[in-house]
Amino acid sequence: MTEFMDAGFGRSPETLIDDVPVRGTLPDWLEGSLLRNGPGTFQVGGHRYRHWFDGLAMLHRFSIAGGRVSYANRFLETKAWSAARDEGRIAYPEFATDPCRSLFARAMAVFDPQVTDSAKVNIARVAEHFLALAETPIQVEFDPQTLATVGVTGWDTSTFGRMTTVHPHLDAEREEAINLVTRYGAASQYAFRRVDTSTTDLAATTLATRRVRQPSYIHSFGMSERHLVLVEFPLVVNPLDLLLWRKPYIENFRWRPERGTRFHVFDRATGAHVRTVRGPTFFAFHHVNAFDHLTPDGRVDEVVVDLVAYDDAAVIEAFYLHRLEEPDSRIPPGTLRRYRVSLAGPARDAEGEELCGTGIELPSLDYARMNTSPEHRYVYGVGLSGERGFYDELVKIDIAARSAATWSEEGCYPGEGVFAGRPGRTAEDDGVVLSVVLDAPRGTSFLLVLDAATFTELARAELPHPVLFGYHGQFYDDVAGPGGAAAR
Repeated sequence: MTEFMDAGFGRSPETLIDDVPVRGTLPDWLEGSLLRNGPGTFQVGGHRYRHWFDGLAMLHRFSIAGGRVSYANRFLETKAWSAARDEGRIAYPEFATDPCRSLFARAMAVFDPQVTDSAKVNIARVAEHFLALAETPIQVEFDPQTLATVGVTGWDTSTFGRMTTVHPHLDAEREEAINLVTRYGAASQYAFRRVDTSTTDLAATTLATRRVRQPSYIHSFGMSERHLVLVEFPLVVNPLDLLLWRKPYIENFRWRPERGTRFHVFDRATGAHVRTVRGPTFFAFHHVNAFDHLTPDGRVDEVVVDLVAYDDAAVIEAFYLHRLEEPDSRIPPGTLRRYRVSLAGPARDAEGEELCGTGIELPSLDYARMNTSPEHRYVYGVGLSGERGFYDELVKIDIAARSAATWSEEGCYPGEGVFAGRPGRTAEDDGVVLSVVLDAPRGTSFLLVLDAATFTELARAELPHPVLFGYHGQFYDDVAGPGGAAAR
């Protein structure tokens, strides 16, 4: 347990490796870069961050070409990072960590909130800008080749009382990116914001809004071909508590199971509110897919929403570092569930079913081809074998067969599995799954390459140091590292 905590929640050194040793054989068609995001350190001076969702943002790039791999990482050069470097302290509030402040400083924070710019959670390419994403309104642009920080942007115009999801939906055919912003205040509201990706301008416009008295914690949302789906879980906050900022962000939220879950559906083209439907009490971080169910005459009679769900929000508590250090610590497993939201006839509660009993988190799919499609079949993610206190296996769920395949290795803790498809493929799982795996006993990490169809290992590229437990990344087949996709 000490090995996994020390290696996974310590510090990754900044480094550049031109030629990473590779065991096995990389597919000859696999070229491009896997860009990853996550914490680069959990320790600043004599202070330690408290939660897995805290830490200072670090970008990672694995570039692949000609059967070879190069690697680079770099801290995002943000105000939070600069303060940590120059002052040796945690200066900005994070998800579950607040800097030490006097009562006067806490009172002044109401008038001058210091929102962290440590955008550590995800990566997206929006209008040809590469963005490091956080739940705060501040998004950080970076150069995908050098990983150098370029500047700051955001989905909304103000940093005060705003939070966003870190999973915007991107539609290349419609040339748009859509994200959900929660605006806290006396009259709080949810707002879907849209960016026209046919230009290089990142200016966003409001597509749809809905007022809310006690906003929910929302990490992602659903998008089908014709609709946007906001699933409002009963983990809610009094906006005044957030504006006063007496506690770290997430500790202001309260679990109210009696509220149940609410599915708000909006027309994707016009932004009009279509219907709100109640559902059973549950919690989720991640949507997987959503699609419209059509009647024979082409009308949509329901929206189908797939996500990784939990019976309650206890999973957030499980990610506090002091909890993970406990010898008997266990993370609650999420399961892939499907909810049907009726849009025709009298309103009725959303119906849910479990698609597979195997635990899964950090889900991904062949987004470019299968997002919004009812034909979507395969979901990749991390899972829990039950033997250790953190995610220790990769999972592939076959929705059609209601079955799962897994990969694991003793002492190893894989990160999110990112699908990279073979060019010209026709089968949905014709490609590879890429995962950055922590080898805890050795204190190192490696890039694992699995055949997506058989879920067996093809190759691994072995680093001499650990990559800390991170969250999300993307594979871009048209992004190369300096001097080419891999150093030659």
